[in-house]
Amino acid sequence: MAELTNIKSPRVKAARRLTKRAFRDRDRAFLAEGPQAVREALALKDVTVELFTTVEAETRHADIVAAALAAGVPVHRASGEVMSELTQTVTPQGLLAVCRFVHVPLAEAVPRGARLVAILAHVRDPGNAGTVLRTADAAGADSVVFTDASVDPYNGKCVRASAGSLFHLPVVTGTSVADAVRHAREAGLRVFAADGAGTRTLDEVALDAPAAWLFGNEAWGLPPELLALADEVVRVPIYGRAESLNLATAAAVCLYASARAQRQTLHSVEDPTTPAL
Repeated sequence: MAELTNIKSPRVKAARRLTKRAFRDRDRAFLAEGPQAVREALALKDVTVELFTTVEAETRHADIVAAALAAGVPVHRASGEVMSELTQTVTPQGLLAVCRFVHVPLAEAVPRGARLVAILAHVRDPGNAGTVLRTADAAGADSVVFTDASVDPYNGKCVRASAGSLFHLPVVTGTSVADAVRHAREAGLRVFAADGAGTRTLDEVALDAPAAWLFGNEAWGLPPELLALADEVVRVPIYGRAESLNLATAAAVCLYASARAQRQTLHSVEDPTTPAL
């Protein structure tokens, strides 16, 4: 295949503009950078629009390029200069895919029977948001809701921080916090707000029931009007001298606490003779 070397070519410019949210929203497309993200995007049918690869990456990740070609995805060999123009990292990994939006409606992402959901309220840092998404995926959550005042999940840094998890579980965008909480409650989930203002800690709350966790802004947490939406405000216990935990770490602790409690209960119901984990 011919190598793209002109950073001003229409194809390169069309992909490059997806680094801006206005163009992502208009084209309903975003960029997924790196082998992990591209591999997971290709695993979903009709999500990957096209793939850019350097010669070196084409050799190193021949399986990914082969999977793209087998799926009928156009593959463009790009020079190092073009790849640097397209990517947003200091050291590009040589693979970048243009992908269609993958978010789903709230009702689809949080159906009755869901057991664990993360709701991001006014979360602005894309690295934190992507890490929460990755953590929710690892904890076995049903979905992650990015409310309308939170960062765009298709932001390049957020996509990279999710490490492919953006393509693993349902993601919701653009809903209000109130609607997300109301829908979660209607789906049978108990709504917990993670905040230092909580009167009880994770150690003191029963977490074995289906739960939706509400996480707030990195700097100021959850304002009173959002705390009031929750069934209970819970804080992560601090055993040492640290003042607090950052958002992504606190979210990991809360989501895994719920996931562990739910799995213990399920295990004891399925086999009551087996000791709890």
